[in-house]
Amino acid sequence: MGSPRRWLCAAAVALLVTRAHTHAQQPDQAPPVFRGGINAVRVDVIVTDPSGRSVDTLTKDDFEIVEQGQRQTIDTFKFLALDGGLLASVNEPVRQIRTEADESLEAARDDVRLFGIFLDDYHVKQETSLAAREQVARFIETRLGPTDMVGLMHPLDPLASVRMGRNHAVIAQGVRQFLGRKYDYTPRNPLEQEYANYPAETVEQVRNQVSLSALKGFILHLGGLKEGRKSLVLVSEGYAGMLPPQMRDPVATLPGLGNSSAGDPFAGGGLLEDRKAFMAQTDIDAQLREVYDLANKQNVAIYAIDPRGLATGEFGIDRNIGGQTDRQFLSMTMETLRTLALNTDGRAIVNQNDLVAGLTQVVRDSSAYYLLGYSSTLSPTDGKFHEIKVRVKRPGVQIRARRGYWAFTAADAKVAQAVPQAPQPPSPVARALEAATARAPGRVVDTWVGMMPGDAGRTRLTVAWEPVTGTDGGGRRPESDARRGMPEAVTVVVTDSDGRPLVRQRVTARASSFTVPTGDIAVKLSVEDADGEVLDTEQRRLQVPAWTAAGAPAFATPAVVRARTLSEWQRWHADPLAPPTPIRVFSRSDRAFVRVARVGGSAEVPLVRLLNRAGLPMALPLTASAVAGSLGVYDVDLPLAAIAAGEYVLELRTDASPTADTALVGFRVGA
Repeated sequence: MGSPRRWLCAAAVALLVTRAHTHAQQPDQAPPVFRGGINAVRVDVIVTDPSGRSVDTLTKDDFEIVEQGQRQTIDTFKFLALDGGLLASVNEPVRQIRTEADESLEAARDDVRLFGIFLDDYHVKQETSLAAREQVARFIETRLGPTDMVGLMHPLDPLASVRMGRNHAVIAQGVRQFLGRKYDYTPRNPLEQEYANYPAETVEQVRNQVSLSALKGFILHLGGLKEGRKSLVLVSEGYAGMLPPQMRDPVATLPGLGNSSAGDPFAGGGLLEDRKAFMAQTDIDAQLREVYDLANKQNVAIYAIDPRGLATGEFGIDRNIGGQTDRQFLSMTMETLRTLALNTDGRAIVNQNDLVAGLTQVVRDSSAYYLLGYSSTLSPTDGKFHEIKVRVKRPGVQIRARRGYWAFTAADAKVAQAVPQAPQPPSPVARALEAATARAPGRVVDTWVGMMPGDAGRTRLTVAWEPVTGTDGGGRRPESDARRGMPEAVTVVVTDSDGRPLVRQRVTARASSFTVPTGDIAVKLSVEDADGEVLDTEQRRLQVPAWTAAGAPAFATPAVVRARTLSEWQRWHADPLAPPTPIRVFSRSDRAFVRVARVGGSAEVPLVRLLNRAGLPMALPLTASAVAGSLGVYDVDLPLAAIAAGEYVLELRTDASPTADTALVGFRVGA
């Protein structure tokens, strides 16, 4: 749609797109490999007899592929018969998926089936989600085999958190918590709050783009794991590019207010309304094409599950929408599900109350099929749809295969033929992230050592420590430490370059500061329990700078201060000696800020940006505020509640000049 409202929609989406839904933005994920160059085409063919049983005795010579009227030569041929490990020998234990490496290795096996579950809560009403989620959960528990890998995603889930695994009970439990939010515009997070006061129709457009963007990211993730057929179960009531007049509220969160058509069942109709519907449908069709085009390229079949079952209308009686309009919207949204399924060799399970019966077909289609590959003699780079017809010479069989594919454009072909360069995050960003998330095995405490200017030109050295509570900053201690004493104190020993002691102190507080001279120093930390037994040691060598106001502007060591409550957060902000924390893994409910001292040059406020793990700036404005009573010291709040789970870097620059000093603080946000 070409209206100004579309641009408002795009601006709102920009806040969410920074969550890196698109798999191509993930620097640690290699793009899927397409065998045979840009003209290589893969086709899955399901062949059954009249009773629906798979036919597994065909050879390459039994198949014929015709593209745009021209017969193609089949280069690769394979029949895959999979059972999810149900008949596997007990001597072959099923490998559990614990890391990304496990996921990649296991998913690439020919005998492993991949199933993605996409729960589109933006396009499922609450009451229908309650009815459908148990059926989908039972399907996962009863129809999948022990070697089958399955992943679960919602529109607002960051792609980095999605992992294909074999713990089917956990996935089923996640499905049982599914709760639809269709037409419910109550903001659930700060990002949704940003556009909560937009018109309801604009919010629907935002939700369409967020949902389909996430769906494309999930498809790319599945496509990058293996070449064979992948199944993506989309639980959704479909997509619409507009709302009926009765629901076009000027403010989405204030239904009915300011909407003159609210409550009027005869509102709408006429030439203008028909034109609006045509433009809206054209826009949705274009977005759906991007999805099924990508799914075809990644060999992902979409199975669209409509949780409404045998529905007679789209809207509840409380909406007071005319019957004809109600049925039109129901038909339109169902058709979008059929479009995604039909164009990806999947199935649309609509107008069915028994979803498990339909889901069983997903497993059946993934269990026995032929994988054919050919290099197109047309060498298409026209960006157009190329029709494919697959024929089987044996009589009396039924075949299913995708109808065609969208060819590369000339620009796409140029990119695809270029030598791939694995994207790497900037090395300073990588180091900041490693410092935030890495921990040596066996550590019983997390530590941080930082320096800031002190009195009379000297330096204040601060040591902060906290007991390790788990590998992710929460939970129990590692089992290997279960019988060891609990850390109660850290003895700090600071020596100069000649080994002469400068500081020796047993620290029981979680943070303490010491004055040290300029030059090389060594800092040794000894972690002790209540009896004085040393549990762990750590040693660092530091160069203490000579702080001077006449030099070039530079940063001292940035410190992170964490608060559990709002009152504590306010108190630490007002305290120049607020104790820092070594923790760099937070939950969204935490409150934290970065404190940094700027020394030298003019008194410019530092420039601040939030970067994702690829080193790209995010669309969240951040500012540094001066700390009262501390010249040149600034605080920057970390927007933990406003960003998705993942890894981030806070970038601070002394000024806008090319030679500005830069400080990077890496951190991770959990669920």
